[in-house]
Amino acid sequence: MSTFQLDTHTSRANPTPKPMRRLTVPKIRARKIAGRTSEPLVMLTAYTARQARLLDEHCDMLLVGDSVGQVIYGLPSTLQVTLDMMIAHGAAVMRGSFHSLVVVDLPFGTYEASPQQAFETASRVMAETGCAAVKLEGGEDVAETIAFLSRRGIPVMAHVGLTPQAVNALGGYGARGRSQEEHDKIIADGRAVEQAGAFAVVAEGVVEPIAVALAQTLQIPVIGIGASAECDGQVLVTDDMLGMFERVPRFVKKYGDLAGTISNTAAKYAAEVRARTFPSADQTYQPKD
Repeated sequence: MSTFQLDTHTSRANPTPKPMRRLTVPKIRARKIAGRTSEPLVMLTAYTARQARLLDEHCDMLLVGDSVGQVIYGLPSTLQVTLDMMIAHGAAVMRGSFHSLVVVDLPFGTYEASPQQAFETASRVMAETGCAAVKLEGGEDVAETIAFLSRRGIPVMAHVGLTPQAVNALGGYGARGRSQEEHDKIIADGRAVEQAGAFAVVAEGVVEPIAVALAQTLQIPVIGIGASAECDGQVLVTDDMLGMFERVPRFVKKYGDLAGTISNTAAKYAAEVRARTFPSADQTYQPKD
């Protein structure tokens, strides 16, 4: 339950929270029973308190993704994202949400060296943001790390298939699993992270039969992105599905045209400023009689 009251009089960013229980890792994991999730899990990315507040009631999980580097900071890839950036945005999303399970990505270079490095990074993320879980990329190669974290009380969401942090090694952002070798590797990766203790796994940019096989094979929820509707849940970058960008991955469905709305609204504002019709009497302070 929420045990604190935010001051709603001094900040537009802090609405009064509704008393409710935040979803937990065991509850998310328990949504998949006997290898099937009857109601798919809904997950979207969030980077700010206000964005989290708007998404929270509609989602089961909010992912503070390292996609923040491209979406918010205009970086060329996720590789330039720092741990301090992830912690700042993770804390903001926690402040803006009261229902969804919040998962924070571990950025490139902060967990690969050793399980101990991963623990130091993950424990700092959880302590400084208050999030419930972390996400890291990889399969068999990070299974030891996932097991190390899980044994020490850090819930881990894994990420297999197209792993953006390894884009240079993969040779681009193309779909994975078109060869039998890749197919077998992705299935093996899924099994490895499950056995290591991951509570869920994201399957990104994989050909549909692999996504279906993963969802049917693994006992943990498989969250698809560019995968299949047969997965146990779905995740998208929120700004992509809202229509904030002209260029998006093929698997994105644009549910809105927020970029157009913002541009048109700014144009109206600019026109009124230049015409001196804004501000009007309604937006200015007049002397009292």
